[in-house]
Amino acid sequence: MRIGILSDTHDRLVRTRMAVEMLLEAGVEALFHCGDLTGPDIVHACVGAPAYFVFGNNDDESLLALRRAMAEMNAVCLEWGGEVTLAGKRIAMVHGHMTRDLRPLQQARPDYLLSGHSHMAHDFREGPTRRINPGALHRAAEFTVAVLDLDTDELRFLPVPK
Repeated sequence: MRIGILSDTHDRLVRTRMAVEMLLEAGVEALFHCGDLTGPDIVHACVGAPAYFVFGNNDDESLLALRRAMAEMNAVCLEWGGEVTLAGKRIAMVHGHMTRDLRPLQQARPDYLLSGHSHMAHDFREGPTRRINPGALHRAAEFTVAVLDLDTDELRFLPVPK
């Protein structure tokens, strides 16, 4: 099973739609958004596969509208952080700006811990947990999203055109 990971879209609707299209063309079966959506249109742009969302530090003023959009789309809202299991893998997700949200997820030692916030892509291991940040679609030197194959553990970063 392949999942698509994106973050820090900051209401960049055209770029987000392009990124989602790229992820779907890469064969993803679920989308994970690591926060800083900033508006409900971004939720609506994440169509074509089951979607999971967390809130980021720039989502405070839109929480009600974001929750409503997620409910309309039958998406999973993990609030400020949470964990799901897909294809036998435990996938935790948090935006990453608050250690009180991050620390419990780290301590649970999931297979994957997805985060955003830094606007910089990264991939490293922390004990048994693989930490992945897909990069950002706003305020980044290069706009990127990521495709993770849960069966093979292969990760690819995809550049998204400006």
